Amino acid sequence: MIPNPDMMIYIVIGFLWVSLLIYVLMGGADFGAGILELFTPEVKKADVRKAAHHAIGPIWEANHMWLIIAIVILFVGFPQVYSVASVYLHIPLVIMLLGIIARGTAFAFRNYDAVKDGTQKLYNKIYVYSSFVTPLFLGIISATAVSGRINTAANSFTQTYIFDWFNWFSFSVGFFTVFLCGFLAAIYLAGEIKDNTRGNIYIYRAKIMFAAMMVCVLAVFISSFKENIPLVSWLLGNTISIIAVCLSVIGMIVLWVLIGKCKYISIRFVAGFMVTAMLIAVTYTHYPNIILLKDGSHLSLTEHAAPGKTITALAIALLVGSLFILPSLVYLVYSFGKKEGE
Repeated sequence: MIPNPDMMIYIVIGFLWVSLLIYVLMGGADFGAGILELFTPEVKKADVRKAAHHAIGPIWEANHMWLIIAIVILFVGFPQVYSVASVYLHIPLVIMLLGIIARGTAFAFRNYDAVKDGTQKLYNKIYVYSSFVTPLFLGIISATAVSGRINTAANSFTQTYIFDWFNWFSFSVGFFTVFLCGFLAAIYLAGEIKDNTRGNIYIYRAKIMFAAMMVCVLAVFISSFKENIPLVSWLLGNTISIIAVCLSVIGMIVLWVLIGKCKYISIRFVAGFMVTAMLIAVTYTHYPNIILLKDGSHLSLTEHAAPGKTITALAIALLVGSLFILPSLVYLVYSFGKKEGE
């Protein structure tokens, strides 16, 4: 029996969406640990470093696997989408990838370097600043893709490669992404620490990150209005997005109720639910369009997919690969999460 390519395309799209979601939830919290350290007073940075290393040390490399999967899916399954994004957004993409490399290198050397000397301070600075820059440009890239500013007919370098993404809306979404990562990291670390007194410190930091997120949300809506981006109609223009927005708000309320009761383990799952609903709200309204162009056209995941045989092979590879990757990842987290002596 030959698989139906019309069905296989939805499997591929599903893997793409889930990969991006997990990268935001896991990789985002990974970056957020560095963001928390950046905004923590010097006398308390050591505690953040210790807590972050204990929490993300075992799986920090595995987090970027989800971004790699998403890139491979775009490259193989949606080459036209990959081509446009990699050409017209190559500057923020390069900055983001350099940030990932710099952060990973600094994390490894500052924690596992056999020689402890003054270079640790340099590693710390590279780690925290790259942790800030990487999600900033991840948000900028995502916002630019749906803002309708990519101009494939531009005839100058700045119009083609700079002003597509260098604008208030894209940077507002970028800073929102930064503080979202910091918020997730604070929530996750509060649940990781058994001491309620120290846990309350991370909850306080989560509140600061949340307040910064809300300021950025206001900036996103203001900039979208000034730049004629119909953000409100995107979020409230269909039933699914409205339901997702409502669920995200409900999750936020439940989150703060649980925080008030010091339920620091449960809040991690609620935070994940809240972000998932948020991502549904902002992606469903465009589906299946993934890039909106300035001339009013778009690149679609269904209309601009690779040939049926390629999509079928990709879907089968993703399904078979998940049978090996997911159990191994669960076992990795379980193994390093066990207490000594257990």
